[in-house]
Amino acid sequence: MVTKLPKEIIQAINAAGMVKAKMRIDKTLIMGFLAGAFVAFGGFLAIMVGGGLPGIKMTNPGLQKFVFGGTFPVGLMLVVIAGSELFTGNTAISVPGVLSGRIKCIAWLRNMFLSYTGNLVGSLFVAFFLAYQTNLLGSDPWLSFTMGISKAKVSQSFWVLFLKGIGCNWLVCLAIWLAVASEDAAGKILGIWFPIMAFVTLGFEHSVANMFFIPLGIFYGADVTWTQFFVVNLVPVTLGNIVGGSFFVGAIYWFVYEYKKPDNVVQRKKVLHN
Repeated sequence: MVTKLPKEIIQAINAAGMVKAKMRIDKTLIMGFLAGAFVAFGGFLAIMVGGGLPGIKMTNPGLQKFVFGGTFPVGLMLVVIAGSELFTGNTAISVPGVLSGRIKCIAWLRNMFLSYTGNLVGSLFVAFFLAYQTNLLGSDPWLSFTMGISKAKVSQSFWVLFLKGIGCNWLVCLAIWLAVASEDAAGKILGIWFPIMAFVTLGFEHSVANMFFIPLGIFYGADVTWTQFFVVNLVPVTLGNIVGGSFFVGAIYWFVYEYKKPDNVVQRKKVLHN
């Protein structure tokens, strides 16, 4: 299995960031729709498998969380390998280019806004038409599990959700880094699976996944309002995701592998050393 060196990963990430910065508005929205749908498929599968284990959840909750987390990564596999625009990944991918001056900040922000909008529409489409309208989760144990997820996600404080958002996207963007490092599909799948499984099993918060989980619970009658979805959960989780991806992955790897001190600072150090 051939992999890139860390510095080579940044070079590949920069190339991807340039493509994203130049993508047309309509294409970004469509690709964003696909990414939201793909992540929703992962969430749908995780509920169907992990939510169908009430006995294991009672006797071995860690194992049930692992099964739930272990099935969810199919969404990011589709995003990376099939290709689409995922907001959480985009928080980090263009950052090295922005910090180096190769990508305009406004182009990065535009890409994030458009992908976020597309992700929301794609997630809602799968939640309403493919999960709710089909009633595939309309009986227990899946129904109670689905509504429980929705309620739990709006029952936490801003600070807790913000921190969970940081932890989540730190791992999500590392999964993308590992996928970019690999030269073949099998390596990309392995690179994606472990970090994504980890963030879901740990209980961190992913804004795009929540665009599926919480509305799905609302559609099924959970005691959750749309205001709670957008304000109580989505705002702090989104902010945390931005910090987790842009700073802890994009900015740090840029600083380590691309940042160069200004020439005057280097020259001054040489003079002092001599």
